[in-house]
Amino acid sequence: MEIKGSVALVTGANRGIGRAFARSLIDHGAAKVYAGVRDPASVADPDLVPLRLDVTDREAVAAAAAIADDVSIVINNAGIGGEGSGLLDGTFDGARRAMEVNYFGTWAVSRAFAPVLARNGGGALVSMLSLASWSSRPRFPGYAASKAAQWSLTDALRQALHAQGTLVVGVHAGFVETDLSAWTDASKISPATVAELTLEALADDRCEVLADEETRRIKAALSQPVIAPPVQT
Repeated sequence: MEIKGSVALVTGANRGIGRAFARSLIDHGAAKVYAGVRDPASVADPDLVPLRLDVTDREAVAAAAAIADDVSIVINNAGIGGEGSGLLDGTFDGARRAMEVNYFGTWAVSRAFAPVLARNGGGALVSMLSLASWSSRPRFPGYAASKAAQWSLTDALRQALHAQGTLVVGVHAGFVETDLSAWTDASKISPATVAELTLEALADDRCEVLADEETRRIKAALSQPVIAPPVQT
């Protein structure tokens, strides 16, 4: 996948990993980068083209696809954490919202832009996934479920869009230095690292990015038997 001279769309591009994706695309020579956000006024980088896009709004997604009909790279980055849905207590509202944004939002954008990518030679479709796609925790079951569903969706898209020449890339990472991980002091990687590794994968036509050591460890352990946690005494 040639990045220099390309036209790209990044959803949720006004902060965090999305902003790093957009900036890295510009730095690697992209001719135009649309910043898909709910509020175009929130895009401060003058090198980006603000584009109104709420991934949960069907009409907004369709309108964005009609405007950004020149893209060859689409990065599904917009996502939320699903806070407020505890595993054994609280409402399911946060989990439902996480599924709506992370899973159905990615699905809606991918479906709308698949024919655009086909008309423009195939290009690439990227899903910003997570280590949580493979490893849930009681603290964030809704988020993990949405990312597991998004991973499954990404695999389906990879199979469906292969014939039109679209490279589908899944990007997995553990904790990244963003607002979403502000609650923990665990080791984190930078958004710029995630973006750079993703652009390297695009350039090399690779379909998966494992951005840190913990993610690589969890991926390697998927083939191991399920073991119950030790009993606390």
